[in-house]
Amino acid sequence: MTKKKSQFNFASVLLCACMFASGACGIILEYIQASLASMILGNSFEQWAMVIGLMLFWMGFGSLIQAQISKKYLIYTFIAVETGLALAGGFSPTLTYISYGYTAHYSLVLYFFVSFIGIMIGLEIPVIIRINNDFSKELSTNLGNILSADYLGSLIGSFIFVFIFLRFTPITEAAFITAGANFFLAFITFIYFSKKGLLKKGLIIPVIMVMTFSAVCYGYLNNRQWNIKIEQPLYDDPIILSKTTQYQHIAITHYKPFDEVRLFLNGNLQFCSTDEQRYHEPMVHPVMNLVPIKTRILILGGGDGCVLREVLKYKEVKEVLLVDLDPEITRLAKTHPVLKRINQDVFKDARLVTIAGKGISPGINKRLYIETNKKKYSEKQPETQKLADVKVMNVDADKFLSTVKGFWDVIIIDMPDPSTPELTKLYAKEFYKKVKQHLSQHGLMVVQATSPYLAKESFLCIGRTIESAGLTTLPFHENVPSFGDWGWYLAWHSNIKREKILGKIEHINFNVPTRFITPQVFKSELVFGKNELKTANKQINTILHPTLLSIYNHESWLLE
Repeated sequence: MTKKKSQFNFASVLLCACMFASGACGIILEYIQASLASMILGNSFEQWAMVIGLMLFWMGFGSLIQAQISKKYLIYTFIAVETGLALAGGFSPTLTYISYGYTAHYSLVLYFFVSFIGIMIGLEIPVIIRINNDFSKELSTNLGNILSADYLGSLIGSFIFVFIFLRFTPITEAAFITAGANFFLAFITFIYFSKKGLLKKGLIIPVIMVMTFSAVCYGYLNNRQWNIKIEQPLYDDPIILSKTTQYQHIAITHYKPFDEVRLFLNGNLQFCSTDEQRYHEPMVHPVMNLVPIKTRILILGGGDGCVLREVLKYKEVKEVLLVDLDPEITRLAKTHPVLKRINQDVFKDARLVTIAGKGISPGINKRLYIETNKKKYSEKQPETQKLADVKVMNVDADKFLSTVKGFWDVIIIDMPDPSTPELTKLYAKEFYKKVKQHLSQHGLMVVQATSPYLAKESFLCIGRTIESAGLTTLPFHENVPSFGDWGWYLAWHSNIKREKILGKIEHINFNVPTRFITPQVFKSELVFGKNELKTANKQINTILHPTLLSIYNHESWLLE
């Protein structure tokens, strides 16, 4: 009798361990599907809500299904559920990406996997509770042990997803690792209950498990190579770099006949090498020539180095601080040969100092010099010329502005479009008020503001939001062939009269080398067509009411 009791206790511990592991795997699979939906369909707020809501619905459906399962098939059902989760969970990102590249019905494939995985997870908990009922004295003890193991596993799974998978593995690889854990649950359950004689002997289950194990291992070993092949149909030109970081997916394409390089973040074009000057020069040179003093420059975003390249053309610049969240972007801009050629190796010339991390630290301040290659007769070393003090901080721009002290003469905000909640907060009233606090009284800032033609309401909402922060604005736009009609806002403190800025524009002159912009071109950029700056919408974007997120994702890019 004592031996039997010990067996039963071990079985209960095993089932609780299975529930702990399945809870961790279940929450990771939910997060993977939600992340996948956000990357493919955009608008992470909506997609995370939709995916989690659908999964909970189908989990409830799965709980209803288990009521129809006979008691003698419960262990078989658990093994089938874990095997199904291993296959569906492991291959779902890869198959969804394939459907995204080759069909117009990728959302159906995505939500099919969301539904199927939800049903499987919904079956897990009640099935394990019913199995464990034979090994537990009381229902309350059974429920308490199983549910607490599930909830604790979910917490651990969340930590694993956030601190390991997001930082160090592609989403496809994370899926196969999780699938392996699900398979391991099925395997140990099969081994234990087979030894106890609770499973019938036969070849069907072992064969299925061998095939599942082989499939998951094959997928894990090959997923990175698959990623490149799967991703290629999403782009017109050959991919030369594809990398997923903690913050975003980076892709670089290169069309050799035209030597055309394109940088994409999360599938959205950031620049094209053949016309990037039509974007970066209007952003930098007008603001740099309208301010009376330009010794201290702050760049928020712009990790590719193209804005920095233009800023460092001005000898008056003494200090530049570039703040970009993703350290991988600035690392690539500093080391990747294609990006180095486009940004003219600006980070190397500036003797880059990188300060990574979530907080703000004083960092290291270096006097930076660039070789002029002009030798004097009495010297063996090349003559050097002072360039600038340049720092790069890989931190969140909003947190940076909340922590840092000091003022800048020019603030250049070159952020991606407000397509996600994380980006939308960088277009909020609260953010622009922080920018205002760090803009010197004589200073100017410039903000990239999407397309005034293709995203008119978004463009105007950004302008209203900047003005709500107490700044005066001046919109301008330019045709960038890769993007279409693109817009920016100049902004300054209200103590500077608009007439003064307009007067300076009349006599503006660019005394540095440019490839595109001229004083006449900039003056033309200030001209908009009839009613292009008019709208009945008066909303502004705030953190608690991120109206810009909805406007950008639902009202923009739709031509009437």
